[in-house]
Amino acid sequence: MRELIPLLIAHGALIVFVITLAARVGAPVPAAPLLVVAGGVAMAGQISLVVCLAASVVANVLGDAVWYQAGRWRGHRVMKLLCRISLSPDTCVRQSEGILSKWGGSSLIAAKFLPGISVVAAPMAGALGMSWKRFISYDVGAALIWTLVFLMIGVLFAGQIVVVLDFMTEFGTIAGVAIVIALTTMIIYRWLRRRWMLSDRYAPRIAVNELRELIRRGEAPIVIDVRSSVAMLQDNRRVPGAIVATLAQLPTAGAELPRDREVVLYCNCPNEVSALRGVRILADLGHHRARALHGGLDAWMEVEAVSPLGQLPAALDQSPMSPIVFGSESPT
Repeated sequence: MRELIPLLIAHGALIVFVITLAARVGAPVPAAPLLVVAGGVAMAGQISLVVCLAASVVANVLGDAVWYQAGRWRGHRVMKLLCRISLSPDTCVRQSEGILSKWGGSSLIAAKFLPGISVVAAPMAGALGMSWKRFISYDVGAALIWTLVFLMIGVLFAGQIVVVLDFMTEFGTIAGVAIVIALTTMIIYRWLRRRWMLSDRYAPRIAVNELRELIRRGEAPIVIDVRSSVAMLQDNRRVPGAIVATLAQLPTAGAELPRDREVVLYCNCPNEVSALRGVRILADLGHHRARALHGGLDAWMEVEAVSPLGQLPAALDQSPMSPIVFGSESPT
């Protein structure tokens, strides 16, 4: 670990730029700890604090710009790809949608400090059509704040940085084993939690063909689109006759739903996690015939492309519940 100091002294801002850029495009490299060390080394007069600050900001903006443009081109698919390689793929898209919907462009600042969402914020902004000018202005501000925070930590604790690095070098094996154990425990916990969420014990599912058969038989299942308003802006497809109710609106909407009909919830998130959460919400309200659509909206559209359902039965198309949109959300 102590090799970080001579490396920074020898290459200075170049190392900061390369590591920070790699982190912003998604590589698992320690950009934040490097900035802390850089702040301490700068206090000793070995490298320039201002140059490190500039290198980090430029690297941040360049890395984020790559994902921002990818979001403009490919939208929600890019975020799904990013979230599938994270430790929490099921909630990554939903959380990032919620943050951007609530905070708008300023969410780019908050996202810098949130592992798992940090890389997703930029493509989300691109998918929502945020202008280049607005994106760059917010991202520069976010990069500046993020960089200053970690550089200042290094500046404040400059005297202790060498001691900490020496300690980690001396007890490197023990520290490494402790880190591996902690990471392994966390990964196993999240894996077990995901397996439980994906099982029918957490919430039951219904296949697309089964839902289509219910509709064909005229049983008029109530179909609910639980995607966020942000997700709907990116993809305006919908199952015909579906009600729109986000997870936040679902407890209120659930009180208006009849208990004697099948209820099917869908989203277009990884492992249909939002739909599964919606089923649990309705179950708590006494709706025990609610199920999540397996594969979500994408699975429905794939089957429809091969074998269109055709005209909806009158019982479903004219259902008094069909045109209702519960509440509204407007992303900033």
